[in-house]
Amino acid sequence: MISHSSRPSPRRLAAIVLGAAMVLLRGGSLTAQDVDPLSKLDPSSKFTVQLLIDSAETAKLPASALMSKALEGIYKKIDSRKIVEVVRKELALLREARQALGPVSDEELKAGADVLWAGGKPQQLAAFRIRQKGRNDLEAFVVWADLITRGVSSEDASSAITKLWQDGADDATFHSLWSAIQTDISSGLNPGAALQNRIRETPGRVPPKITPPEGPQENTSSR
Repeated sequence: MISHSSRPSPRRLAAIVLGAAMVLLRGGSLTAQDVDPLSKLDPSSKFTVQLLIDSAETAKLPASALMSKALEGIYKKIDSRKIVEVVRKELALLREARQALGPVSDEELKAGADVLWAGGKPQQLAAFRIRQKGRNDLEAFVVWADLITRGVSSEDASSAITKLWQDGADDATFHSLWSAIQTDISSGLNPGAALQNRIRETPGRVPPKITPPEGPQENTSSR
C-alpha cells in the first residue's frame, strides 16, 4: 500500500497545481503587488468571470473555487469563452451542493461540487446532510470524486462511499481505501474491481463498548 508520504492526496495535488498556476501567471515577477490574476482573459470574459465571482460572494458560496477554475484554465491556455463556461458551471454546482448538503464548511462544499462535477448526483450527496456533530465529510468526498475520475461508475462509487460513511468510517479509513485502490489500478486492475475488492476488507465503525452500570444488578431472568 502506498504511504501518505509517498504520494499526495487528490486534495494536495489540487493545491500544488493551483500554486504552480499562480506562480506562472505572475511570470516570475514579484515586484508588482497589484497583479490581476484574470488579466490574461479577454475583456468580455474577464468581466463575466468577475460577475460570477461576485455572485458567489453575494450568495456566501466559496468564490475561491471559481477563481481556481479560472486560473487553471488560464494556466492551461484554454480559450477564454470556455473558461467562462467552466466557471459558470462551477457556480451552479456549488449551489446544487449546498442545496443537497445544507450548511457545511467551504472546503466541504467545494469537495461536494467536485463530486457533482465528476458525475455524482445531488440526491446522492443528500445522504450526507445528516451527520454526527463535528463530523467532517471532506475526505469522503475527495475520494468519491477521484474514484469516478479514475473510471469507477458513479453508482458504485456512491454506494461504497455512502455505506462507509454511514458505518462511521473516519478520514484515515477513506484515505487508506483510496491509496489501496490507486495501487491496484496502477497494477492493471479494473477500477470497479479494485473498489469491490478493497471495500470488502475496509473496516467501518468499531461498535461502541458498552460498560454496565456499577453496583449490584437486579436479576430479572426469572421474570
